[in-house]
Amino acid sequence: MTTWFRTYYEDEDLWLHFEADDEGWATRQVEVRGQDSRPVAAASRAEVLHLRDHAGPAAMGHYERQYGILAEGPLDGWQDQPRAAEISAEEFERLWAEARQALGGSA
Repeated sequence: MTTWFRTYYEDEDLWLHFEADDEGWATRQVEVRGQDSRPVAAASRAEVLHLRDHAGPAAMGHYERQYGILAEGPLDGWQDQPRAAEISAEEFERLWAEARQALGGSA
């Protein structure tokens, strides 16, 4: 079952929004600076895996500079993180679309 949630990384004033699969791995991730609500990342596991399998390191580097780096490993214990909360699929989709547009890509 897919879940959507957010956590807050206080040291960076950064909101992290995740879409996670039934095993707790991030399928998509959006990061937004708290101070100015500016998106700084919007990475997708499907895109990362496609680049890994079909493109070279240069393409992966370009992707990471444009969209950021996707969390690796299961996101266990997210509920214990500061300001953690489940969010709706609709809220995540809105954030995803806004972040991808701001970072110069399609949703």
